[in-house]
Amino acid sequence: MRIGLVQLDAGDDVAANLAQAEEAVRDAAGRGAEFVTLPEVMHLRVGGALAGRYLDSAEAIPGPTTERFGVLARELGVHLLLGSIGEISGDLLRTYNTSVLIDSDGGVTARYRKMHLFDVSVDEGNGDRESERYLPGDEVVVADTPWAKVGLTICYDLRFPELFRALALRGARVVVVPANFTKATGQAHWMTLLRARAIENGLFIVAPAQCGRFEQGFEAFGHSTVIDPWGRVLVDHDDTPGVSVTDIDLNEVDQVRNAIPVLKHLRNDVY
Repeated sequence: MRIGLVQLDAGDDVAANLAQAEEAVRDAAGRGAEFVTLPEVMHLRVGGALAGRYLDSAEAIPGPTTERFGVLARELGVHLLLGSIGEISGDLLRTYNTSVLIDSDGGVTARYRKMHLFDVSVDEGNGDRESERYLPGDEVVVADTPWAKVGLTICYDLRFPELFRALALRGARVVVVPANFTKATGQAHWMTLLRARAIENGLFIVAPAQCGRFEQGFEAFGHSTVIDPWGRVLVDHDDTPGVSVTDIDLNEVDQVRNAIPVLKHLRNDVY
C-alpha cells in the first residue's frame, strides 16, 4: 500500500486552500500514492475573532467539497482522505469537524465526526475551545478499503488510547490521524503519542498535518508522519508544506500481533 501524506499551510481563504490541496493530491498520485491523506481543517484554518468563518464555510456531506475531490479521486484512481472539513449540523452556532474518506470511484465511503474537542489552555497564545464552534461526534468509525480496514480519528483524539484500542478491536490495521497540532504540544508529545498508539495496538499510524503560523500567533507543528506497528518512524516530514510518499507492508501488522499479542491478552473480565 503506497501512502501519500499532504502537509498544508492552510489559511482563511477557502478557495486557495482547496486549490493547494488539489495540487498536492495530484503530486502524491503522480508519485504512485494509492491512498492520499490530507490534514485536519484542510479547507479553512482560522481562530479567535475569525472563528465565525467556520459557520460560513460549513457544508453538507456529500456536498461541493466532497464532490470536487470525488471527481479528483476518480480521475487519479486513488482513495482520498479529506482530513477534515466543516459539516453542517442542527446547531445554528456550531458545526461538526468531519473527516471524509472517498474511494477511487469518487464516492464517500465513510465519515467521522471528531469525538474529542480541544478545550485546552497550554499557555498564553496556545489555548483553544473547540466546543465553542464544534459539536462532538459520537461514533467510532472503521472503513473498508481494498488494502485493509482503516480507522478514522482527528488530531486531539490522539490523546485517548481507548479510541485507538476500539478501532483495533474493530479490525483496523491502519489508523489515520489528520491533525492541526500546536507547535508547543507537538514538540513535546506528537511523535511520542503516535508511536505509542501504533505500538500498543500493533498497527500503522498515518498522520498528515498542518504547518505554519496563522491568526493570533498560533503555529502548527507539521511533521506529517507514518509509524509502523513496531513503532518505527517511516516518514517524518519537516515543518514546511509538501508531500511525502511511502510504502507500507500490511503483513507487518500480523507479524507484530503474533509476536506480541496484546489484543488477545486483554483482561475483559477485570477491566
